[in-house]
Amino acid sequence: MASIFETLLPIKVDGYIEKKNGLNYLSWANAWRELKKIYPGATYEVIHNPEGLNYHTDGRTCWVEVTVRINDEEQTESLAVMDFRNASIPFDKVTSVDVNKSIKRCLAKCIGLFGLGISLYAGEDLPEEAAPKDEVTSAKMAPKAEKAVPKYLCTECGKQITPVTYNGEDYGVMRINNMSMKHFGKPMCWECMQKAAAEKKGEQKDAE
Repeated sequence: MASIFETLLPIKVDGYIEKKNGLNYLSWANAWRELKKIYPGATYEVIHNPEGLNYHTDGRTCWVEVTVRINDEEQTESLAVMDFRNASIPFDKVTSVDVNKSIKRCLAKCIGLFGLGISLYAGEDLPEEAAPKDEVTSAKMAPKAEKAVPKYLCTECGKQITPVTYNGEDYGVMRINNMSMKHFGKPMCWECMQKAAAEKKGEQKDAE
């Protein structure tokens, strides 16, 4: 039996491509429709932050996160909240409309992780086996803004949050950010989070 990725990858989406600012997009509505034709039980979820909002922030910019589930598989994708130039919108300028648009674009990208339209995010207009070699080469430089990853900054030391390996387990930037938001209510790097945890533990011990 073919995997979900093997089933969705060959589907032609070039007829649904929309162009904006020189980049190619597969709209979320077309991606969702094609997905549901084959997997009617597919669902998606917008990941909320600890405060219950449908976006995340480091205090400077914002991003959204979406999880798509198909059968017993799931994929999660994030996307910066961007303006029409594909530049991150400052936190104090973000509107609910900006967030909603980013959620839908993130949904389309997340569906792409399962194979449907994934070639668009490699800078290709057509599925991999059909795209002309020279077209693929020239287009790969275009989608950098679409793949923009927001910077996560520690509110304690001001440094950028970076991945760490602890006790043999890898902790990515987003995971560290979400952990600090959950336990301390603000973005913190690994070092500052560990320091805060030790201080909190000491305070609890003193209280006993």
